[in-house]
Amino acid sequence: MRKNYLTCATLISAMSMSTIASAPVFASDNSDAQTFKIGICNYVDDASLNQIVSNIEKQLEKIEKDSDGAVSFEVTTENCMADATVLDQIIANFIADDVDLMVGVATPVAMAMQAATEDNEIPVVFAAVSDPVSTGLVESMEEPGANITGTSDYLDTTAVMDLLFAADEEADHIALLYDQGQDSSTTAIEEAKKYLDDKGVDYTEYTGTTVDEVMLAADSIIADGADAVFTPSDNTIMTAELSIYEELAEAGIPHYAGADSFALNGAFCGYGVDYINLGVETANMINSILVDGEEPAKTPVMTFDNGIATINTEVCDQLGYDFDEISKTFEPLCTAVKGIETAEEFEEESESETETEEESTEAQEK
Repeated sequence: MRKNYLTCATLISAMSMSTIASAPVFASDNSDAQTFKIGICNYVDDASLNQIVSNIEKQLEKIEKDSDGAVSFEVTTENCMADATVLDQIIANFIADDVDLMVGVATPVAMAMQAATEDNEIPVVFAAVSDPVSTGLVESMEEPGANITGTSDYLDTTAVMDLLFAADEEADHIALLYDQGQDSSTTAIEEAKKYLDDKGVDYTEYTGTTVDEVMLAADSIIADGADAVFTPSDNTIMTAELSIYEELAEAGIPHYAGADSFALNGAFCGYGVDYINLGVETANMINSILVDGEEPAKTPVMTFDNGIATINTEVCDQLGYDFDEISKTFEPLCTAVKGIETAEEFEEESESETETEEESTEAQEK
């Protein structure tokens, strides 16, 4: 499969053109198949979000193959790199290309697609939207109420905080690090503050909207002597993680966050959903709408078990924790504890490994 990610520079330079040339990621050569055109837009180059996109593509290919030539998906994938102008242009191109369905990966993309499709019949399926009700994407999780539905990576904030205090019962000052402009962080930060207020633990909020600002926030966290850091599934902080994890670890400050990609990029612990399975289920939802004729308005938003704690084994050692011991400490609070080493991207899994992950992860419709 060829991925066709357009950079901001490439897109912006093409703004004077009526459309941006974009070849499909994959398309069947079977002219007898019922063909559906799908436009996927990712929000930013992020390990978890990239993993979602990859598994949407893989599952759509599998569905196409399993249909014995009855169904063909013509998929185009773009990445707006968190640029609103580029995002609007990508969506305009999808509409001009007469796609049958749009896929918005992350909240800002989903919201832009929702606004752009209010006056047409193009359905939207979102992926990795943490709080679709509060952001106004859907009326309820059970019945979205409009031409949009999708999968949510809703974070169980209490579960993350329980892990933090299981590892350090004496922690008395927690740093809350996030981007105020990220809708996905709003509810989780409020839940974290309530948790800490109820526990009588002091906390300070630190924010940043760029990598440089997040690095400055990390400097302040260290200077203020925080015992630990909490971040929700915040794409801005995720993007900056590789730039801050070393100094946090050197200062002896564990970083807990709302996705396994944070641990991949150097945070001590990432806790949240299995993004492989989220991508697979997003593709299954796309199939149910396009092929089976399900109505997005009546298709419940899918949520997942938030039970996987991923520990960065290198940072674990640097912080003075024993991986086996901390795993035993976390096990009663999780459905699974995994170890990972620092890298920029997840390694590609074999098909059999992916199928095992899919079978072991429980998805619940609400």
